[in-house]
Amino acid sequence: MSAGILSEREQQKLELRGEPLEKDGPRTANMTSKQWVIRVTYLITAVDLTCMFMQFGIVPSLAKSLGLDAVGFGYLQTVFGVLQLLGGPIFGRFADQFGTRSALALSYLAGSLCFSLLSVSTSIPLLFLSRVPSIFMHGLPGAQMVITDLTTPTQRADALGKLGLCFGTGVIIGSSLGGTLTTKFGVHFPCYVALIGCLTCALMVLIFIPAQTKPQLKGNAAQQSMSQSSSVFSLKEIIRLMKLPGVMDVVLIKMLSVLPTGVFLIMFALISIDFFGLEAAQAGYLMSYSGILQMVIQGLVLGRLTSCYTERTLLRLSVLVLCGVGIAMVLMTSVLHYCIIVPPMVFSFSTITVITDIILTKSVPASDTGTMLGISASITPLTRTLGPTIGGFLYRRFGVSSFGYLQLVVNIPLFLYLLKKRIPQKEEKVQ
Repeated sequence: MSAGILSEREQQKLELRGEPLEKDGPRTANMTSKQWVIRVTYLITAVDLTCMFMQFGIVPSLAKSLGLDAVGFGYLQTVFGVLQLLGGPIFGRFADQFGTRSALALSYLAGSLCFSLLSVSTSIPLLFLSRVPSIFMHGLPGAQMVITDLTTPTQRADALGKLGLCFGTGVIIGSSLGGTLTTKFGVHFPCYVALIGCLTCALMVLIFIPAQTKPQLKGNAAQQSMSQSSSVFSLKEIIRLMKLPGVMDVVLIKMLSVLPTGVFLIMFALISIDFFGLEAAQAGYLMSYSGILQMVIQGLVLGRLTSCYTERTLLRLSVLVLCGVGIAMVLMTSVLHYCIIVPPMVFSFSTITVITDIILTKSVPASDTGTMLGISASITPLTRTLGPTIGGFLYRRFGVSSFGYLQLVVNIPLFLYLLKKRIPQKEEKVQ
C-alpha cells in the first residue's frame, strides 16, 4: 500500500471536522455524535430512494402519455444511464473537494430540479431535458461517503450494509406510492410529492450533516492531499487512483461479477410476463420479494458475516455461489424455481457490492474515498446502459437459459482468479 495511505490505527485516532463533531469532550460523546449523524443519513437516504423509485414509475407513464414509443423510451433510459455513469466520478471528486454535505445537498437539489421539469413535461423534448439533472443525482453514493468518513474500517461493512434497509424501503414504498398517486391524481401529482421530498432531504442535510465529515489529515497525509489537483473534473486524479495497488483489480471484479445478474434483472419485467406468464401485479410481488431479501441480507446478515470471515473469503464465496446460481438459471422452468434461486442470487449480489466498496475505500487515502465511491457507483449505470442491449440479444436468440450460461462464463474464471490472486492485498477480519 502506498505511503500516503493511513493505517487503521492512525485513522482511528483522527478527529472529525464540522460543527456537530467539533466540540471537545469524552470519546463516548464523540462516538454518539457520529452515530447520530449516521442515523440521520439513513433516514434521509430512505426518503431520497423513495422519491427515486417513484420516478421510475412516473417516467414510463408520462412517456406513454406523450406518445413516446418503445425505441424512444429506450433512448430516454440510455440518456439517463450515460449521465449517471459520467456523473459518478465527478460527484465523488466534488465531495472530496467541497465536503460531503455540499455534495449531498447538490444531489437533492438536482433531484428537485428533475421532478420540477417532469411536472411541466408536456412534450418529448422537455421529458428528455428532465433527465439532464440526473448527472448530479447520487444520493446513495453520497450516503456511503458519509458513512465511510464516520466509521473505522472494522465498522464499515455493517454500517454500509444497513443502507440495504434504506434501499428496500425505497423500492417498496416508492414503487407502490408512485403507482397509487398516479392512478388517483394523475401522472404529474407524484412529481410534486417527490419534489417536496427532495427539498426536505436537502434541508435536513444542511441542518444535520457536518460541513466536513472527513478526518482531519495531518503530516504526510495532509501534504499528499494538498498536492492533488483541485479540479472536480480532473481525469488525471481518477487515473491516479485507479493505478493504486489493487484498485483496478477490485473495480473489474465488481463490474464483471455483477454484470450477469444486473442484465438478468433489467430483463426480468419482460421475462416474468413472457416466460413465466405472470401479470404485471404478480411481477411486482416478485420484485418486492427480492427487495425484502436484500433488506434482510444487507441490513441483518452481512454485518454478522464480516465479523466471522475475512473480505477475501466472502468475496470468493459470493462468486462461487453465483456459479451455482448460473447452473440453477440454466435449469429454471417455473416461478417456483425462480423463488428458490433469488435468495442466493441476492446474497451474492449484495455481498460483492458492499465488500468491494469496503476494499476500495481502504485502498485509497481518506482524502479520496469520495472519488473512489463515485467510480464504484458508476458500475450500476454502466450495467443499466449496456444491459438492455446485451439482455435483449441473449433472450431473443437463446432464451432464459442464456443468462445462466452468462453467469457461468463470467464467474467460473473469476473464481479461479480469486483463488490465485490475493484480493485484497491486505485485510483484517472484523472483531
